[in-house]
Amino acid sequence: MFKIAICDDEEILIHTLKENLDRYAADAGVEFCYQAYSDGSELLAKYQPDLDLIFMDIKMEKMDGLKTAEEIRKLDSNVGLIFLTSLKQYVWKGYEYSAVNYLLKPVKYNVLKMELDRYFARYQGKEEPYLSFGNDSGKYKVLYKNLSCAETSKRNVMLHFDGQEQIIYKTMKEISSLLLQQPQFACCHKSFVVNLSFVKSLEGLELVLTTGKRIPISQPKRKDFMVKLTDYWGNML
Repeated sequence: MFKIAICDDEEILIHTLKENLDRYAADAGVEFCYQAYSDGSELLAKYQPDLDLIFMDIKMEKMDGLKTAEEIRKLDSNVGLIFLTSLKQYVWKGYEYSAVNYLLKPVKYNVLKMELDRYFARYQGKEEPYLSFGNDSGKYKVLYKNLSCAETSKRNVMLHFDGQEQIIYKTMKEISSLLLQQPQFACCHKSFVVNLSFVKSLEGLELVLTTGKRIPISQPKRKDFMVKLTDYWGNML
């Protein structure tokens, strides 16, 4: 089941796009599940990080597609995004938010088919591993490769990714068991798990990340951590 969201304030366009998507699904032997939204604020309020692809109108009255895309990228760096527009001047602006492509309205079936064929050839079966979670601020889908570190925050854990800090309501033991399944993560301290690809340098018993954050290395963890870091750096050469 491939989950698609359509965000547009024109009901007739949503209806026509669904018909064309159903036609494509029948031709390609795939199954689509749709969710339709009339503006960007509605999509954000009900956002689910398990979406695969979003068709987004750029020009909407309440909250336009570009602003919506900017907010979505804070929640989900992996979802596919195709802009819909009748105004060519907005096209290049859309690529700032890692859009897959854009389609000019009204969308013709042969153009849609060509774009979906290209999308599936490029992305299907190639989804990168990610962590999805929710908190009081919203719902998030974070690629492991973009998660720089996790640190204990009272009884929960603070995740650092894409310039953000977000609480996940799990213990460090639970988060460690997830992250340490990924080859780029290592535990340098009982309160920290770090993504080795973000390690810039070591200064004594302290790691300096490419983000500028400094993380302590505890003596009990030092030996095992240094072995893993050395192996990781060696594999990068």
